[in-house]
Amino acid sequence: MINSKIAGIGFYVPEQVVTNQDLMKVMDTTDEWIQERSGIKERRYGKKHEETPTTMGANAARIACERAGIKPEEIDFIVFATLSPDYYFPGCGVLLQRELGISHKEMGAIDIRNQCSGFIYSLSVADQFIKSGMYKNILVVGSEMHSMGLDFTTRGRNVAVLFGDGAGAVVLQPTTEEGKGILTTHLHSDGTYAEELALISPGSHGGYHLGKEKFGFPEALYGEIFVYENLIENKTYYPNMNGQLVFKTAVTKFPEVIMEALNKVGMKPTDIDLLVPHQANLRIAQFVQKTLGLPDDKVYNNIMKYGNTTAASIPIALCEAWEAGKVKDGDLVCLAAFGSGFTWGSALIRW
Repeated sequence: MINSKIAGIGFYVPEQVVTNQDLMKVMDTTDEWIQERSGIKERRYGKKHEETPTTMGANAARIACERAGIKPEEIDFIVFATLSPDYYFPGCGVLLQRELGISHKEMGAIDIRNQCSGFIYSLSVADQFIKSGMYKNILVVGSEMHSMGLDFTTRGRNVAVLFGDGAGAVVLQPTTEEGKGILTTHLHSDGTYAEELALISPGSHGGYHLGKEKFGFPEALYGEIFVYENLIENKTYYPNMNGQLVFKTAVTKFPEVIMEALNKVGMKPTDIDLLVPHQANLRIAQFVQKTLGLPDDKVYNNIMKYGNTTAASIPIALCEAWEAGKVKDGDLVCLAAFGSGFTWGSALIRW
């Protein structure tokens, strides 16, 4: 039986470090307020006009390929997860293909838009392609550049202080080694509260979901929906979040989807060697850790240094943990995420 294994992993974060004290200079906030609510001390921001989700993803991908012992030319499929793409369309998958210099191969590339759970979804999609025998070297990338689209004023502080930029990548390959690789993945969604963690505009909704009166669309025969005159005034191009609802739901769904994965393979939380949760909020991760009864050395968090990098957070954290020797051959690694949509998922990997 064919399983898929992570043959190589890499990550990239921009050089620019932005501390809580730095943000205090542009908005009414404090280091204590940010750390108390999220655990974040600093984050990284990319260079304007020089770095994009695609360029960061390419940096991480090159490292992953090198560690997998392949050249970018040997990649036969790309899965790219992001909520902050270079362009609304085309997607970052094809841009990454070009950035890596492998456009001539004309292989397939898809983008996954599942926000914070994007990497888990991407891993699951790639896993199916490997198991079917369709592809042999799949590049899975999560990359985000939030700093280009946040509201850096007191009005937007509840969201702006949480997010950072970065990218992580893995190369997935087939393995026939018994009990190794990705053992199981589980994906879920509930769109009931979609607008409670969302970026509403630009978009083609025309006010359908929330009522057009909220947006001030002009009376035009054609167009004036995706981008319109009042868009700048109503600020719906900034992300919004109902933090309490997200926290309440996340601390329920995280343990559920982790237990679902463990039950699938007949294991218990004590069998986990390392849990790498999506780095949304340190308080959420700590709550999940307590619920599962895991000691500190079995949970890896790095949100303190990088903030929430959504689709990039799990591969960045997993790579850091691996580089630090916290992920060893034979270890049972659990990945789990929850985010906008709401969507959530988990993956169990025997390293």
